[in-house]
Amino acid sequence: MEDIRNLSLPQLEDFIASVSEKKFRAGQIWQWLWQRGAGSFDEMTNVSAALRARLAESFTFHRAEIAQEAHSRDKTSKFAFRLWDGKMVEGVLIPSNGRVTACVSSQVGCPLRCTFCATGTMGFIRNLHYSEIVDEYVLMDRRARELYDNGISNIVFMGMGEPLLNFDNVMTAIDKLTDPKGFGLSPTRITLSTAGIIKGIKALADRNFPCGLAVSLHSAEPAVREVLMPVTERNNLHDLQAALQYYHQKTGDRITFEYLLLSKVNDSMQAAEKLARYCRPFPVKINIIEYNETEEGLYHRSYPNQRESFIEYLQKCNMIVNVRQSRGRDIDAACGQLIKNQNR
Repeated sequence: MEDIRNLSLPQLEDFIASVSEKKFRAGQIWQWLWQRGAGSFDEMTNVSAALRARLAESFTFHRAEIAQEAHSRDKTSKFAFRLWDGKMVEGVLIPSNGRVTACVSSQVGCPLRCTFCATGTMGFIRNLHYSEIVDEYVLMDRRARELYDNGISNIVFMGMGEPLLNFDNVMTAIDKLTDPKGFGLSPTRITLSTAGIIKGIKALADRNFPCGLAVSLHSAEPAVREVLMPVTERNNLHDLQAALQYYHQKTGDRITFEYLLLSKVNDSMQAAEKLARYCRPFPVKINIIEYNETEEGLYHRSYPNQRESFIEYLQKCNMIVNVRQSRGRDIDAACGQLIKNQNR
């Protein structure tokens, strides 16, 4: 049977009319689906038992469920979600200063094969449907209220997968999450992180994307970035720069660059100089990220003195630089550590 959440509101209204129910019932059901996050027809308590039975005969919920969870010493929480077909993805809750940020996934696995990221070793399995992305939010929001006495305040698309390679589902999920008649989240509280998919960045610009955009850059040197991120072969740094300039012209927004400092790979003064030059065409904020080592051990985090010299150079260039502290490392919930065995 079809998942009821695949229906548009007009389609749901047509179904309601076909079973001789009043039109307002469609609005009630829609509210349960996209404002209250219902995962079953039994939860729809203001809908008659007879109509709930008709719905159950005609539709189903391909609902995700929390299969596992782990909690870090720093209060970060990681969740493994089992999807309707048995596939697994992971999400993370990060509490900080009275806020709770949810890191959500957009794909099962990832096709980009970034050499510093554990998720890339899974390969690509499938895209998440927009309802599955929303499920991540709904399920983690409920746990956030139980764990931290606070619901989710921010969402970052920085979990498994490349969001811009699942463009339509990610955009629909964001629409559902920000709809004033739905979950009502502010678009400014959502950030989409991409490895630099040029076509997708231009598409975001053309729709005047209301959320934040972060780009995993990690090097402004073509040869280095191609090794770190094979996606660079088809989305080169020159064309990416042009796409980001176009994005800024269209939206007026500052772009965030994520920069993972790797010892003797991308943390030299020459690398800092090239990064500063690369950022000249548009306003940016640089997030410096600590590397979280994986079992493969291909890279090592930058030494503290080298990191400080790198940051100091960028600041002397009047650039905004933040150091993003790694969270949840002890439960493999930090950046680049999300990976799920699909056979478990």
